[in-house]
Amino acid sequence: MYKLLLRPLFFSFDPEKIHHFTFSLIKLSSKIPGFSTLFRSLYVVNDKKLERNLFGLTFKNPVGLAAGFDKNAVLYNELANFGFGFIEIGTVTPKAQAGNPKKRLFRLKEDQGIINRMGFNNEGLEAAITQLKKNKGKLIIGGNIGKNTQTKPEDYTKDYLECFNALHPYVDYFVLNVSCPNVGSHAKLNDKDYLEELISAVKKANSSFEKQKPILLKIAPDLNNVQLDEIIQLVSDTNLDGVIASNTSTDRNGLKASDELLEHIGNGGLSGQSIKDKSTRVIKYLSEKSKKGFPIIGVGGIHSAEDALEKIEAGADLVQIYTGFIYEGPSLIKKINKVILKGK
Repeated sequence: MYKLLLRPLFFSFDPEKIHHFTFSLIKLSSKIPGFSTLFRSLYVVNDKKLERNLFGLTFKNPVGLAAGFDKNAVLYNELANFGFGFIEIGTVTPKAQAGNPKKRLFRLKEDQGIINRMGFNNEGLEAAITQLKKNKGKLIIGGNIGKNTQTKPEDYTKDYLECFNALHPYVDYFVLNVSCPNVGSHAKLNDKDYLEELISAVKKANSSFEKQKPILLKIAPDLNNVQLDEIIQLVSDTNLDGVIASNTSTDRNGLKASDELLEHIGNGGLSGQSIKDKSTRVIKYLSEKSKKGFPIIGVGGIHSAEDALEKIEAGADLVQIYTGFIYEGPSLIKKINKVILKGK
């Protein structure tokens, strides 16, 4: 029904406007008696064999929703009814910020992709905490954190620490987002020495809490092997809990979209089917080169159950979807979990 009826309707409107409309629609429908139960009956697969134990956490199933969809943690309780095993909120920054000027979200229908340059638009730390206090405990929540766009380089770590300390009681794991291509002045965040400094500072803050939370690093799909070797060394040196591979791409090679369209859209991070192989390559390289030295969450171009299995076979312990959720609808989660069960 989604691909036949709803998607054509949704895709006839501006992507960002329909995103907010869809949020309101899901929120409203979930308040109607019986609808949440209906959604769960349609999409949730309950089976102990799907459980994954990672970072000291027990995930109901290995299929999660990537950061960027529920930036402000307003819909995670309702989204749990679609069968996700975990949801990552954010990216959250200390202060609210509007992000980049609109239009900043574009569909590449031929490529089953999206280009975005949102720029960490979010309502800020306090707004996210207000929403997270409403957590009904349906599933694991990850907190994806970043810096404000206007923050000076010498204060980057302060921004991450502010988010980390404030969110610590409300999320189950953390993701340091240092690889988003849509926020200015990110060069320092790609510097290995600075990453060591940032991770060490966050881990020190983590140790001050009675219960420590897992900390992961989200990396770009465009890294070469030398850079991936540095990531492996970085994880080893800092004793980081894991890696999310990968974020969006700045590469436009191999797209079906015309040069004219891409020029009209301009810069931004590419997600969807076109980065599937890139992210899988990164996962495979990290897994093999490190000899499964750390957990990997695989994300990028998952539009089918087979795409998810490909990530898992490459070395991913869990997977996340985003663009595939938009193009394929909520049935994608169930399909992935059903195929994983068949392989058991």
